Formats: sequence, C-alpha cells, structure tokens
Amino acid sequence: MAGLDKILGEIKAQADADVEEILATARKEADEIHSAAEREAADNAERYEREAAKRSADRKARAVSAAALAKRQLLLAEKQKLIREVQEKAKAKFLALPDGEYFDAMIRLIEKNALAQPGQIRFNDRDLKRLPADFATKIENTAFKNGGRLQLSREAAAIDGGFVLYYDGIEQNCSVTSLFETYAEEISDEIQKRLF
Repeated sequence: MAGLDKILGEIKAQADADVEEILATARKEADEIHSAAEREAADNAERYEREAAKRSADRKARAVSAAALAKRQLLLAEKQKLIREVQEKAKAKFLALPDGEYFDAMIRLIEKNALAQPGQIRFNDRDLKRLPADFATKIENTAFKNGGRLQLSREAAAIDGGFVLYYDGIEQNCSVTSLFETYAEEISDEIQKRLF
C-alpha cells in the first residue's frame, strides 16, 4: 500500500500543483480584467467628464450669446423708442413755429414740390386762419418760378400741417406727417448720429 499511497500522494501533489497553476492563471487573468476594467472606467470617466465639460461650455456659450442678443435687442428697442420720441418732438416743434418761420418753411417746401403745371394748394383749417396777408401772392410767385401755377384753395385739408398739392386729380401730400414719414430714415440716421 505504500506504493499506492505514494501514487495517490503524487496525483494529489500534481492535482494541487495544477489547481495552484490554474488559480494563479485565474488570479492573473482576474487582475488583468480588473486592471483593464479600471483603465476603461477611468477612460470612460475622463471621456464623460470632457463631454460634460464641453456640454456645459456649450450651454454657457449659448446662454452668453442669448444674453448678448437680448441686450442688443433691448438697446435697439430703447434707441428706436428714443428716436421716435425725438421725431415726435421735432414734428411738434415744427408745427409750433411762429407764423413767420412756419410760412417761410412752407414757401421752401412749395419751391421743392411745385410742378411745372397748373394746380391747387390746400392747407389745414388752422393754417388757413393764420395765413399772412400776402401769402397767396408768394405761393403764385414760387410756383411761377418752377414753371407752374398754384391757386390757393379756401377748402381745408384734413392734415396736421404743411399742405396738399392737387394736379389734374392727382394729390401730392406734403403734410408734416407725410414729410416726416417720407424722410424717416434720413431723420432717424441724423438723430442716431447726434444721440448715440
């Protein structure tokens, strides 16, 4: 039996050695898998961190951009409001000019707008009541310089100030409001230069 015990001992020793080798290999593979998993986890964590930082930076950049746009829009709206206020004040100031200055301005407007043909000019009721005594003659002389003829109508035009010219059924609106609207862009540019 001693021989059998020896064989069994050798088999057990070989089995123990094989088990130890298998366990060592398994531990080594487990360590490698564990190390690879740790590296992958660290890589993933780093990648997620970079992506999160990029998303955060993108969101921040969009927020900053949106805030800048909102600020520009608010500034633009405020500038436009100020420009409208200045235009309204300028129009009111023009309409409130003393009679002499106001009607001198009307003659200059007639010089610019009168056509070389016969026509009629109408003022609003307020202006008709305060026309200078020689104004009808000034109108005729101004129109004549342009090669035309203008007759002053005693019929009031429904305008705020300025006048309306009529030529063969065609109306040329030279009211103060119409002139401010026609030259709104130029007036706005000039106001913007002075205010901003």
